[in-house]
This record gives sequence, structure tokens and C-alpha cells, in this order.
Amino acid sequence: MATIQLEAEQRHTAPPPRRRRPTSNRAAGIFLAPFAVLFVVFFLVPIAYAVNESFYQVKRSGLGFGTPERVFAGLDNFAAVFADGSFMNGIGRLLLFGLVQVPIMLGLALVLALLLDSASARFKRLFRLTYFLPYAVPGVIAAIVWSFLYTPRISPLADLVPFDFLSDSVVLWSMANIVTWTWVGFNMLVIYAALQSIPTSLYEAADLDGAGGWKTAWYIKVPLVRPSLVLTGVFSIIGTLQLFNEPMVLSRITPAVGKDYTPLMRSLQVALDNNDYGQGTAIALMLAVFAAGLSYLFIRLSAWLTARGVNR
Repeated sequence: MATIQLEAEQRHTAPPPRRRRPTSNRAAGIFLAPFAVLFVVFFLVPIAYAVNESFYQVKRSGLGFGTPERVFAGLDNFAAVFADGSFMNGIGRLLLFGLVQVPIMLGLALVLALLLDSASARFKRLFRLTYFLPYAVPGVIAAIVWSFLYTPRISPLADLVPFDFLSDSVVLWSMANIVTWTWVGFNMLVIYAALQSIPTSLYEAADLDGAGGWKTAWYIKVPLVRPSLVLTGVFSIIGTLQLFNEPMVLSRITPAVGKDYTPLMRSLQVALDNNDYGQGTAIALMLAVFAAGLSYLFIRLSAWLTARGVNR
């Protein structure tokens, strides 16, 4: 009893332990400070400026020859976006583009990644580099090269197909071909990296159970790389809504692609050609909101499909 009382008195009278100075937090703050400054200056500030500009309009008096006056317009610019037929037509084109091109591109990327990851694959480094090379070509350069292949009387391919690559009904899929050629290798590398992280013990267990290559790929590899497929799907949705380089290059060689063919091109046309920076900024902001909404719906749909497959 005396021992317990003595220990209690010592614990009560002992000085509190000294706290270490938060040197680790200070060091982390020092290393993160350059990124934080650049993030604020080059990301948050431009977004805030764009949002502010979208609420203003420039009006001119005297049949357009008077001094321009910048006035607060509220939501008028956003209302004009939804009333803009060129913008809505561009959104429709991109939705059709994404519904066809994105599944094909991701399907090809998955097949190539599975082929590279197979046990019987040879020269993996060579094929991995070959598949990735188109992504290393700048988008504008790739569009220019393909534009020569699409142009009649110049292209060696034009006489081999029964249609015109630059016609009104085909030019959208000509752009889809360029985008697919450029981005399949990048998406393949993302999926292939996920395949490399799968434990080999799962393959050994599947081999003991008598599962062949096709069953191993379908029931083990594909479900385990589903997060990578979702990630590449989100990137593809955002990239589809940002389609700009390919139609801008093809607009120089075919009348089927106008200056307002995609929403980004329409935003550029309104801002620069019409000198309406408020509505041009509103178009860009609405496109960003639309991309965020589609990405969220895609992620939720993927999670629902995954949960449904697990429950089964």
C-alpha cells in the first residue's frame, strides 16, 4: 500500500515531459511552399479571374463606335450559353464522339496490356515502347500528319477506301482515329502498371485450379485493374470534352469542320472573333462543370457496377 502511494506521489510531482518542437511539420511546410505558391498563382487565381469575368459584359453605344463600358451582367452570359445553338451542337458531337471512341480506345489499351503481361509474350520492352511512341508525338503534329493522310490526291489511303475522310459524315470519326492512335499507348501503360502490381500467388493458385490464360485474364486480371480502367476512363472523358487540336487542324483543309465545331473552339470564336470575353469565359466554365458532372457520374456508375458484381 505504501509503495502504491509513493508511486502516485512521484507521478504527481514529476515534471511534465518536454514536447518536441514540430520540426517535421515545419520542414514539410518549407518543401510544400513552392508548390502551394505556384498552385495559387497559376491555378486558383486564373480560375477566380475567369469566374469574375463571366459575370460581366462589354457594351458599346453609338452603333458600336462609342467607348466600351464594362457592366455587371449577372447570369446573362450563362443563359446565353444554353441558348447558343453552336455550343449545344458541339456538346452533342462530343457526346457521340465519347460514346464510341472512349470504349474502343480503352478496350484496345486493355487488350495490349494483357498481351504484354502474358507469360508467353516476347520482346516486351520493344512492344511497350512501340505502343507508347504515338503519345510522345505532340498532338498538333499528329493531327497535321494525319491530315495529309486524309487529304484526297495526296494521301496513299484516299484511293483505297470508298469514302472521303474529310466529309461531313466521316470527319468526326477521322478525328476519333487520331485521338485513339495518340492515346492508346498511354492508357496501355497505366493498365500495364496495374497488372504488374498483381501478386504472382494469385496466378499460381489459378494455375493449380486449372484456369487457362483466358479465364485468368478475365476473372483475375481484369477485375483487379478495374480502378485503373476507371482512372483512364475519367481522363478520357475530360480529354474528350477538351477536344481542340484535331478539329482546329482539320478545319484548315475541310469545310466540314467550322470554327465552332467543338465547345472549346466556340469559346475561342466568341472571345476573340466576337470580342465577347464574358460569354467566352462562361462557355469554358460550363464545359468544366459539364466535365466534372460526367466524370462523377462515370465514377458512381463504375462503383455501382463493381458492387453489383461483388454481390453476385
